[in-house]
Amino acid sequence: MNGIVFAYPGRVVGLALALVSLLLPGLAAAQVAPVELAGVERREIVETLRLSGSLTSPQSAGLSPDVEGRLVRLDVDAGARVKSGDILFKLDDELARLELAQAVAAEHEAEADLENGKRRVVEVRELVSKKTFPESEARNLEAQVKRFAAIVERRRAERAYAAATLERHSYKAPFSGVIAERNVDLGERVDTDSNVLLLVATDRLQLDLRVPQQYFRRVTVGAAVNIGVDALPGRNIATQVVQVVPVSDTDTRTFVVRAKVDNGDGLLAPGMSVSAQLRIGTAREGEVVPRDALIRYPDGRTTVWVAALDGDRYAVSERLVKTGLGFDSVIEIVEGLSVGERVVIRGNESLQSGQQVRLRE
Repeated sequence: MNGIVFAYPGRVVGLALALVSLLLPGLAAAQVAPVELAGVERREIVETLRLSGSLTSPQSAGLSPDVEGRLVRLDVDAGARVKSGDILFKLDDELARLELAQAVAAEHEAEADLENGKRRVVEVRELVSKKTFPESEARNLEAQVKRFAAIVERRRAERAYAAATLERHSYKAPFSGVIAERNVDLGERVDTDSNVLLLVATDRLQLDLRVPQQYFRRVTVGAAVNIGVDALPGRNIATQVVQVVPVSDTDTRTFVVRAKVDNGDGLLAPGMSVSAQLRIGTAREGEVVPRDALIRYPDGRTTVWVAALDGDRYAVSERLVKTGLGFDSVIEIVEGLSVGERVVIRGNESLQSGQQVRLRE
């Protein structure tokens, strides 16, 4: 009976040891965490300013006719898109056409008088050479021809003026854009003070950002600007600074930085509010890592998990770091890392110091 008592526990222990030996490889594999790594890089450090502003149009014009008259044609209304050179409205031009016809007839009459005078001068000069016509009379005729030539020039100017006046009865768009307002109706009489239409350019919009004055010497033309439009979530527009206005607002202690925004697709409109990120160079380089590598603790500590080769595998260790400026999904590491080291950016949530890791497929 004693043999049975002592033998049974031995079998149990043997079975338990065999089971553990089978499970150990699986447990060891489970402890090798899959991770993604990224190298520590040295890059130019950029500071990003977050600003807000509104889109405006670089061109906006109230359209008034150059002559007065009755409105007989109005081809556009508020909201219409027009191209430069499109006819927007016309005034009654009947009287202007008659004036042009009169000017053309007067020009032809003057040209006929001039040709006749020139012919007579030629004939008289032949008589003068034969001593059969007075020299003084010949000179009078030549003077008359000069007067006829001056009359022709005047008639031509009058004809050109009448033609230009007639053309101004049709108003063409001075630039491409959108009709923002229509202030008159068909049949009304308008003059040069009448604001018939308001035209706003929209193909290229303008963004003025007010930047704190301490950044004045660091913002330059060509600096990158990334724009997010509040009315179009998820849409980001990349542009750049085209002008820095060297005048500071004494009340807000800011200066104006201007960027151009392409709107060829017509999805943007003047007045839309935007949030902008203005990139400012710092004239220095430093080590950077992806933001996902950082682990921040409630007590203020910031660490990263550094992966180093341990044989044919990586082993990780946690390291305290000091961070600087963040930009472009990376963050500057002021202290704690060197170029060439590799940090964990995925799978760093529950690592332990000295733990082996494998690269995630």
